[in-house]
Amino acid sequence: MAAQLRQLRQRIRSVKSTAKITRAQEMIATSRIVKAQQAVEASKPYADQITRALSALISHHVGIKHPLLTEQPEDKRSAVLVITSDRGFAGGYNANVIREAESLITALREQGREPVPYVIGNKGITWYRFRNREMAAEWRGISDRPDFASAERVGRRLTEDFLKSDAEGGVGEIHVVYTEFVSMLTQRAQVRRLLPVEVVESTEPDVVPPAYDFEPSPEAALDLLLPNYIESRIYHMLLQSAASYHASVRRAMKSATDNANELLGVYTRQMNQARQAAITQEISEIVGGAEALADSGGE
Repeated sequence: MAAQLRQLRQRIRSVKSTAKITRAQEMIATSRIVKAQQAVEASKPYADQITRALSALISHHVGIKHPLLTEQPEDKRSAVLVITSDRGFAGGYNANVIREAESLITALREQGREPVPYVIGNKGITWYRFRNREMAAEWRGISDRPDFASAERVGRRLTEDFLKSDAEGGVGEIHVVYTEFVSMLTQRAQVRRLLPVEVVESTEPDVVPPAYDFEPSPEAALDLLLPNYIESRIYHMLLQSAASYHASVRRAMKSATDNANELLGVYTRQMNQARQAAITQEISEIVGGAEALADSGGE
C-alpha cells in the first residue's frame, strides 16, 4: 500500500510539472498570435494596392505580354511550395498541410505533370527526407516570424526556376500550399496557383479601376510589379501560416493542460482512496490486536 501511495505521489508531481509547461506554452502562443495577426493586417494594404495596380496595368493594356503571365504547356514540371513550421506542439497543423500537398501532387501526376516540392519549415523538410523524397529547395527558420527578406528569397528562387525550361531544371507552373488563418479556432490548409500569375479583376459594377500612369512604359512597370507582386503574395501566405501555427499551438497546449488537470484529479482521487484504505487497514489491525490481547487476558 505504501508503495502504491509513493507511485501516485510521483505521478501527481510529474503531471503538475507537465501542466505548468503546457500552460506556459499556451500563454506564449497567445501573445504571439496577437503579433502575428497584426503583421497580417499590416501587410494586407500593400498586397491589395499592388494587386490593384497590376490589374489596372493588364486591363488598360490589352495584349501586353510577360513571361510570368504566359502559360507554358510544353513544360511538364510543376513546383509545389509547401509551407510548414520549424517546430511542433501544434496538433494537426503540419499534417493537414502535408496531406493537402500530397493530394495536389497526386492530382498533378494524374494530369501528366511532374511535381517538384519546395519546402519551408523543418517539419516538412524532415517529412520529405524521411521518405527519401527529393526537394528542389528548402528553407528553415522563417516560419515562426516571417520577414519580407525571406519571402523575397523564396520568390526570387521560384521566379528564376519558372523562367527556365524543363531541360534546365525549371518548372512550368508554381502552386503554394499554406494554412489560412480564419479565426482563433479555425485554420484551413489552402492551395493557390502562384505562377503563371492570375490577376482576378473586380466583378462589382460600381468599382471603377484606378487611373495609373506607368513610367517609363507599361512593359518596364510590369517587369518591376510582377516580382514584387509574387513576393508580397508569398509574404502574406507566410504570415497567414505563422498566425495559424501559433493558434494551433495555443489550442493544442490548452487541450494538453486540460487533460493534465483532469488526470491530476483522477490521480488525487486514487491517492485519497489508497490513503483511506491504508488507514482502514491500520485501524482493523489495531482493533484485531486489541481483541486478541483481550481474549488472551481472559483466559
